[in-house]
Amino acid sequence: MTGLGIIAGGGDLPLAIADEARGAGKPVFVAALRGIADDEVSRLPHEWVSLGQVGRMFSVFRQHGCDEVLLAGKVARPKWSELKFDAVAMMKLPKLMAAAAKGDDALLRSIVEILEGEGFRVVSAVEAAPSLMAGEGAFGKQQPSPEDKSDIAIAARVVQTLGELDIGQAAVVCHGLVLAVEAAEGTDAMLARVAALPENIRGTPAYRRGVLVKARKPTQDGKTDLPVVGVATINNAAASGLAGVAVEARGALLVNRKAVIEAADKAGLFVSGFRLSDVTG
Repeated sequence: MTGLGIIAGGGDLPLAIADEARGAGKPVFVAALRGIADDEVSRLPHEWVSLGQVGRMFSVFRQHGCDEVLLAGKVARPKWSELKFDAVAMMKLPKLMAAAAKGDDALLRSIVEILEGEGFRVVSAVEAAPSLMAGEGAFGKQQPSPEDKSDIAIAARVVQTLGELDIGQAAVVCHGLVLAVEAAEGTDAMLARVAALPENIRGTPAYRRGVLVKARKPTQDGKTDLPVVGVATINNAAASGLAGVAVEARGALLVNRKAVIEAADKAGLFVSGFRLSDVTG
């Protein structure tokens, strides 16, 4: 059987993908990025590598029969001058740096091209772990109100515009007012900014208002960097006084779905999936 190689960044997503793939009987080997990936990857077949050990990644995947490769988890843009590169990485560096100058999407596409050029088939998280994909409708006890749905539509259009400019994948809207958009800081930091805003323009845990929306960038091919919602997202949205979290159906991932729904129900938040075409026209 074809093995799956996972280049693992930070967070729970690489672990969730690995667990589902292994549960389906697929051999998995993880190239865990040193100083970035979660220590829990040690329970999986793995090897720790640095970002600059590109040749080593190729080698361990081939040694363990991994014809398919997937990139998963959070990885901050590196400081090129501080990395130590192996011989293979040095050969690929000019292409990567040129792509990085054009934005994150271009950088990820370049990485995919390099992997495919080495004979690997790059797969998406949805292909490797289909149960993580968000569907349509509400996932827990709470349902979005008509006002929430209006906010979702506005936020979805904002996120689409952000994505066209390769800026971010998330926005927060409250009663028609855009409170925050995601850039390089990520969703959790964006939600922390929302929590610091005056209460007259946002919700509170006692009076929840506003929504967080996450959706793919229009330029993404679906193989890398899909929007992700986990328990931390729900807890931070709750702390920010939001009424709920909405994600693009079939375009975003729910990590630890049961725990996400339990956290949302406990906090009184809705979590739902929407079709982009339904809210953006």
